[in-house]
Amino acid sequence: MPKSRIADKPTVVPVGVEVNIEGSKVTVKGKKGELFLELPNELVVKKEDNNIMVYGKDEYIMRTSDAKRITALRGTYTSHLRNMIKGVTEGFQKELEIIGIGYRAQLQGKKLILNIGYSNPVEFDIPEGINIEVPQPTRVVVKGIDKYLVGEVAAQIRKLRKVNVYSGKGIKYIDEIVIRKEGKKV
Repeated sequence: MPKSRIADKPTVVPVGVEVNIEGSKVTVKGKKGELFLELPNELVVKKEDNNIMVYGKDEYIMRTSDAKRITALRGTYTSHLRNMIKGVTEGFQKELEIIGIGYRAQLQGKKLILNIGYSNPVEFDIPEGINIEVPQPTRVVVKGIDKYLVGEVAAQIRKLRKVNVYSGKGIKYIDEIVIRKEGKKV
């Protein structure tokens, strides 16, 4: 089987994190919560002492392309497991910045209310498992234990009003660089 840069190194389970493996289902519990992962049939997870390794099953390898695909799957699911462990111990967050005169955000219960240049405010329902903070009216922080869900919610909020490259108004990630274009010359 080909070498994998990610999956060939064992994933260390830190103290305070509990990993349960039942067939193809992996459960990770930590101080911040609990996450689940369903593995494909080609892979198996083994826990030895404080380390987790993802292996490919040999009966699914018929040709070299199958071995390459299983190696890629091993790396992908090893990264998923590492992200789950990091999520239940530290958590993930994405920060968004709102740019524009009169553009602002505020929380009302389980809704994020955004005034972003439309005639009516935009209401965004906060999904389960996500915390949203508004430390300043022009800054939104999306927090959670699931890396995929945090990124997805941040992308949905950003999509409500992408940055206009001419005026610079809109919602962007805090570390995103927007290249401004020059307007028409008369």
